[in-house]
Amino acid sequence: MPANKLKAFLDEHRVKYLAIRHSPAYSAQDIAATVHIPGKEVAKTVIFKRNGELAMAVLPASYKIDFMLLGGAVGTEDVQLASEDEFEDLFPGCEPGAMPPFGNLYGMDVFVAASLTEDERIAFNAGTFTELIQMSYSDYARLVNPIVLHFSYESA
Repeated sequence: MPANKLKAFLDEHRVKYLAIRHSPAYSAQDIAATVHIPGKEVAKTVIFKRNGELAMAVLPASYKIDFMLLGGAVGTEDVQLASEDEFEDLFPGCEPGAMPPFGNLYGMDVFVAASLTEDERIAFNAGTFTELIQMSYSDYARLVNPIVLHFSYESA
């Protein structure tokens, strides 16, 4: 979902947001540093397979997924990271790895790390590695209706 389509979706739902353009940055932690937002408030999107089905995990940039915890939280031991080849066609117009955390728009379950819900606002890639959207977490939760679970830990 390119940035313009995402913005149109947010506008349609009367969501207040801030679009932030920045120099190219390819990891969520680098993006957080570039735009001077704490890594805990920048959400990264990770696509994983649960029993062979693609799903989306959303967690703070400064955190990592514990796949054993994630499997327990989603009720299966069959959980693994998906390769870009397995999902790149699902997000037309998005740069691989820069998908916004709106899996519901693509028929995917969305699992949010509980730690991401602790802050009032979140920011995330808008489909590119040069633009970020910042909005309230409550608006994000209302639009996406994610399943909130404990599956991540803060990286050192």
